[in-house]
Amino acid sequence: MTIVKKLYIKTFGCQMNEYDSKKMIDVLHAAQGMEQTNNPDEADVILFNTCSVRERAQERVFHDLGRIRHLKDKNPNVLIGVGGCVASQEGAAIVERAPFVDLVFGPQTLHRLPQLIETCRATKQPQIDISFPEIEKFDYLPQSLVNQKDRSRGASASVSIMEGCSKYCSFCVVPYTRGEEVSRPFSHVLAEIAGLANQGVKEVILLGQNVNAYRGAMTSKEYSETADLALLLEYINKISEIERIRYTTSHPREFTVRLIESYSRLSKLANHVHLPVQSGSDRILAAMKRGYTTLEYKSIVHKLRAIRPNISITSDFIIGFPGETEIDFLDTIRLIEEINFDESYSFIYSPRPGTPAAELPDNTPYKIKQERLQYVQEKIQQQANTFSQGMVGTVQRVLIEGASKKDNSEVCGRTDNNRTVNFAANLDATDHFIEVKIIAALAHSLRGEVV
Repeated sequence: MTIVKKLYIKTFGCQMNEYDSKKMIDVLHAAQGMEQTNNPDEADVILFNTCSVRERAQERVFHDLGRIRHLKDKNPNVLIGVGGCVASQEGAAIVERAPFVDLVFGPQTLHRLPQLIETCRATKQPQIDISFPEIEKFDYLPQSLVNQKDRSRGASASVSIMEGCSKYCSFCVVPYTRGEEVSRPFSHVLAEIAGLANQGVKEVILLGQNVNAYRGAMTSKEYSETADLALLLEYINKISEIERIRYTTSHPREFTVRLIESYSRLSKLANHVHLPVQSGSDRILAAMKRGYTTLEYKSIVHKLRAIRPNISITSDFIIGFPGETEIDFLDTIRLIEEINFDESYSFIYSPRPGTPAAELPDNTPYKIKQERLQYVQEKIQQQANTFSQGMVGTVQRVLIEGASKKDNSEVCGRTDNNRTVNFAANLDATDHFIEVKIIAALAHSLRGEVV
């Protein structure tokens, strides 16, 4: 009788980490037959896929490690691993701080997990691999397991098209934990998406730290040596089974005219752009080393809205960056009012070790930062609510994702502009697009009825 080993993964942080966690599941299932469990008590391998963008997320990892330490005491054969950006940043220091950790691996070496596990079990010694072998991992990852028995992931799938970041914003650790920008070859990305389409995927989400910095090598002599994101989107748009295309996260410095014009040509491109601005103050943007001004940012948005007037624009804001004055903060508020954002990820600046901004003087009281953050969040939430109210009475094309979280007798899905809609429908319609009339706007979702 074959004993199936169980794998437990807890993921911290961004959508890129969610993607990497799914790939860890694929790798360990293909190599060692492991199946995922949501219960760490029954797991043979426990992995924490970490994020170091925010201070709290980093400390939470060590807190959670402490919470499962008793499982190691109970069963010494359980392997505990830490992957992701905290692993890249801390390396061997993780084992020094938590000696019961067996595996430490970075975002670029997750494909080596089977070998790390085998070596750890054979030598009884912790294994650490936080190297940067660029895109080697994509050459070793198995085919994505989308709709295979007991491993359904639905009709929406993420595809990483590039890794790392070369922007070196003064506040960010990503270039140090994930390495420089490296793009996957054009044909490799298309092949993966075609494979997903054959498995029933109808929506793809292209991922990258700076996804619009994509420059994939091409083998065709018809075109230049590299393909940008606009050309990649054009080819994906031609895959008949793919009905919707999203991408995240984009950077204003890389938002080219060609990419903007894609919104006039490509019908499958979602009516939503996540474009982090971080601040509305040019002085703070310069200190952040973002490489653009608020005027340049507004120009991008205005050009997008000239093509698609109702396009949803979401963003990121860092509040309380070192040296941020009341005038700088008011500049941010003015930008929010002018752009009319649909949603945002906003948080108080926290210094990350090894980044230039960590050395900057910061004299603003934390209480003031909290008040500013609350004001920004309330302001953008008001804008989002107005946007939702404006959708009432419209008919939206919704991809049904499954049962509603609050009511299993209903289903939930996502609109083209990334709104969650709950409505009555047959669960057999899951993973399909359907026309839904929006009948009410709630705080964080919409109500609808099938047309």
